[in-house]
Amino acid sequence: MLTNRRQVLQSLVGALTVRELMEGAQVAAKQAPSKLAMPGPYRGRVVRVNHGGSIISGQYQAEPVQQMMRRGMMELTGAPDWQSAWKVFVQPGDVVGIKLNPVGQPHVISDATVVREVIAGLEAAGVKRRDIVAYDRYRDQFFQAGFDKWLPEGVRILNAAPTYDNIQLGMYANTPNVTGYDPDHYMEMALTRPDVDLNHPGARRSFAAKFITKEVNKLINLPLLKDHQSAGVTLALKNLSHGLVNNVSRSHSTASLNACGAFIPAVVSIPTIRNKAVLHIMDGIKALYHGGPGARPQFVWEHKTMFFASDPVALDHIGWQELDEKRLAVGRLKLADELPDKFSTFVRKQPEHVEMAGALGLGEWDLKKIDVRRLKLG
Repeated sequence: MLTNRRQVLQSLVGALTVRELMEGAQVAAKQAPSKLAMPGPYRGRVVRVNHGGSIISGQYQAEPVQQMMRRGMMELTGAPDWQSAWKVFVQPGDVVGIKLNPVGQPHVISDATVVREVIAGLEAAGVKRRDIVAYDRYRDQFFQAGFDKWLPEGVRILNAAPTYDNIQLGMYANTPNVTGYDPDHYMEMALTRPDVDLNHPGARRSFAAKFITKEVNKLINLPLLKDHQSAGVTLALKNLSHGLVNNVSRSHSTASLNACGAFIPAVVSIPTIRNKAVLHIMDGIKALYHGGPGARPQFVWEHKTMFFASDPVALDHIGWQELDEKRLAVGRLKLADELPDKFSTFVRKQPEHVEMAGALGLGEWDLKKIDVRRLKLG
């Protein structure tokens, strides 16, 4: 007898092939994998760095964060110094994007201390300041979060759309193309919002931002350690899937019309995303264990930990575990077993998108094959 949701999921995955689970999902603009394409050169390796002094009175501390970032990069790559570690992923002449995250503002968002150290690493590897591009999809959220106020002078800023649009098709004119998105790079899936005209040319498609298709050739992905009401977790994979394409609302348009489990890995499989997102640095110094993606202060905690990986699946599996550990410690159920409440209203979270991404070859899901390297600095 199948006694819990985990066993039910395993039975379904066993009965269906990944192709059947993803039936109808397809991507345009095929391209050969790059040597750094997911899962990158360090499949299954996750570096976890903790520093007790990384945050004091709610403020990130520059010196401990720098120590965490530099040791984390060296441990991930095996390089003798932090400059050499960055050179594994970027080189002079690269145009490098940095995917920020403003969604949990003001409580859990990308922090200046972390991002400046990323920029320092890129420059140490020979990337020119003018070739560094800070990005989030919506311009208004980017500026509301104040990212522009602390980015170093010379770093460029790009966005795909001026503001949030719940249906996310209003930006279209008479064609599937929109100003900030590329008509040649998309994921098509038989999934739409119930309030969208099925004959609309973009109803079943999510187009990649021109930022990722045309403006940069490498991407540093900076997710946060956060719970998500529909996706279960919003870590490396979801920071890409819902930050680099349009028409994402169809993935979780109502509390019960939730398809994040399939949508997220399908989007990340778009070749231009899979090829260019070469490094994932997850900020868990401040984290969110319930009610995400918006951050309510009662669910925020100072975890004082950062994570480094070229493999987003392994990273997300470990992040999922860390969120479950915190939830159990405060008396909640694990993510996959949680019932809806007033802070998390979806009928069922779908953290299984991480396992499905592994099945699609985006990284290592199997914990027996994941090498977690734990560093304690202070």
